[in-house]
Amino acid sequence: MHYFLGPLARPVTYSRWLHLLIPSAVVSVWLFISMDTPWMPCLFAVPVGLLPGFRLAEGLQAQLLLTPAERGRPGASISATPAATWAERWRTVAWLEVRLLLAAAAGFATVWLPATTFDLIGAAFGARPTTDWLTEVLPGRWLCALLAPVPLLLLLGVVVLCGEVATAAARGLLGPSPTERMTALEERTQLLLERNRIARELHDSIGHALTIAVVQAGAARTADSPEFTARALAAIEETGRTALEDLERVLRVLREPDLPVGGRPTLVDAGRLLDSARDSGVIIDVDMVGSLDLLPGPVSREGYRILQESLTNVLRHAGTVPVRVRIAVVGTRLDLEVTNPLVGSSRGRGGGSGLRGMRERAALLGGRARTGPHKGEWIVHASLPLDHIR
Repeated sequence: MHYFLGPLARPVTYSRWLHLLIPSAVVSVWLFISMDTPWMPCLFAVPVGLLPGFRLAEGLQAQLLLTPAERGRPGASISATPAATWAERWRTVAWLEVRLLLAAAAGFATVWLPATTFDLIGAAFGARPTTDWLTEVLPGRWLCALLAPVPLLLLLGVVVLCGEVATAAARGLLGPSPTERMTALEERTQLLLERNRIARELHDSIGHALTIAVVQAGAARTADSPEFTARALAAIEETGRTALEDLERVLRVLREPDLPVGGRPTLVDAGRLLDSARDSGVIIDVDMVGSLDLLPGPVSREGYRILQESLTNVLRHAGTVPVRVRIAVVGTRLDLEVTNPLVGSSRGRGGGSGLRGMRERAALLGGRARTGPHKGEWIVHASLPLDHIR
C-alpha cells in the first residue's frame, strides 16, 4: 500500500504536476485558436529548441520542479547551461517534444477525469450526466456512487507516471553531456587533491612547530639554566611565529583559492629549518651537493616539507640524537636523505599520516620516498625527478 500511496505524500509529485501543466496551457491556447492543427506546437518547438539559451531556461525549470532536491548541488542530474553544441540543441528539441506530449496527456487527464467524477456524483443523485456514455454504461445510481472516486485515482496515477517519465527524460536529454561529466569529475578530483595537500601542509607545519615547542619546553624545564631557558623561549617564539605564518597562508588559500603558491617555503629556506632543530638540541651533520636555487618550484617545496616532517619525526620519536642530512641535486633528480639512530620508541614508527604524507608528496611528482629501519638506523630517503617538472 505504501508503494502506491507513498508518491502522493511527496511534494515533488505536485511540483512535477505543475511542470506538466505549464506547456499544456500553451497547447490549450493553440487548440482554442485552431482545432484543425493540433500538431503546430510540436512543429514550433523545433526552432525554439535550437536556441542555445532555451536549454538554460528548460534546465532551470526542470531542476526547480522535477528534481528540487538536487537544485544547487554539484553533480546534479539535470544541467542548467546554454547549449554549446548542435547535439545539445537537438537534445533540447527532443526534450520539448517529449514534454509537449506528456503535457497533453496530463492536461487532458487533469480536465477530463475530475469532470467524469462530478458526472458520476451527479448521476448518483439523479442528475443527467453531461456525457451520454455514462448513462449507457452505468445504469444504476449505486454503481455511479461506487465508481465516483475511480477517475480521481486514475488522475493521480497519470500524474505520478507522467512526472516520473518527464524526470527520466529530462535527465537523459537535459542532463550533463559526457564532456560536462568529465569536467565535473576533473574539478572534483582537483578539489580532493587540494584538500589533501592542505591537510598535509597543516600536519607538517603545525606538527613540526608543536614538536619543537614541546621539546624546547621540556629541555628548559630540566636544564636549570636561565641562559638555556632564554634561548629555548626564543626558539619557541620563532617556531610559533613561523607556524602562524604558515597557518595564515593556508587559510588565505582556502579563502581565495586562486592565489599563487609562491609564498610556500622551499629547500632554499632549509637553513632556517635546520637551525630550529639544532636549537632543540639535535646535532645535525648536513651534506649539500648542487645548487638548490635552480630546483623547480614544486620539487623544492615538496622537498622542504619532506625534510620538515623527517626532522619532526626525529624529535618526536628519537629525541635529541645525531642526525645526518644529505640534499643532493644529481643529474635529473633530487636526492634527500635523513638518517638518525634508532632509540627507544623510534623502533615502532612504521606508519602514521606523516610517513604516508611523505610518500604521497614524492608520488605526486613522479618520484618515490622510502622510510624504515636499516642497520640500527632510521632512514628517510626521497628521490624526486627534475626533468619532467621544468
